[in-house]
Amino acid sequence: MRVLLLKDVYKLGRAGDVKKVADGYGRNFLLPQGLAVLATPGALKQADRIRTTATELRTRLNQEMGAVAERLNGLNLTFPAKAGETGKLYGSITTAMLAEAVERETGVKVEKRQIDSQPLKTLGVHKARIRLTVDLIPEVNIVVHREGEPPESAYQVEVAEEVEAFSELRAELEAEAETEEEPEADLESETASGPGEDEA
Repeated sequence: MRVLLLKDVYKLGRAGDVKKVADGYGRNFLLPQGLAVLATPGALKQADRIRTTATELRTRLNQEMGAVAERLNGLNLTFPAKAGETGKLYGSITTAMLAEAVERETGVKVEKRQIDSQPLKTLGVHKARIRLTVDLIPEVNIVVHREGEPPESAYQVEVAEEVEAFSELRAELEAEAETEEEPEADLESETASGPGEDEA
């Protein structure tokens, strides 16, 4: 299905763009939400007008939200959480919880759907992006630390994970190196025994 975007759609395009989308996505989301119309010849004649209006609106929005983006960019949100020995949380930190934390810390109200993050299920330092506009997407740091421990402990989890990942990678490389050496040893034993033994 080809559609003409009436509004900017994250990861799809800007208002006035003509995009080919899956039928279900167009029928069930873009069209009912008023984000797009079918790309008919009549609609396409209005594409330039839609693009111009959207550009003006986008510029105004970017100016208004610029200060908000600066406040949010690099913001640290801290969450104490119950977790098991391996660092897996009992539960998860959701986008709704992140939206509440942003409002509590900055007074800026953001919708959970504006936050680009999967539910966080491990201790450590994570990043999430907040889509204010198509152009303004500040990144916040989410520090998830074990309940009863200081927030700094989340950074130690990250270092431990990196060390663990490095040792796993090293072990894999060593294992690969050993398997590469083995076939050569097999070839040597075959040539030493010689083909004549099979014939005898």
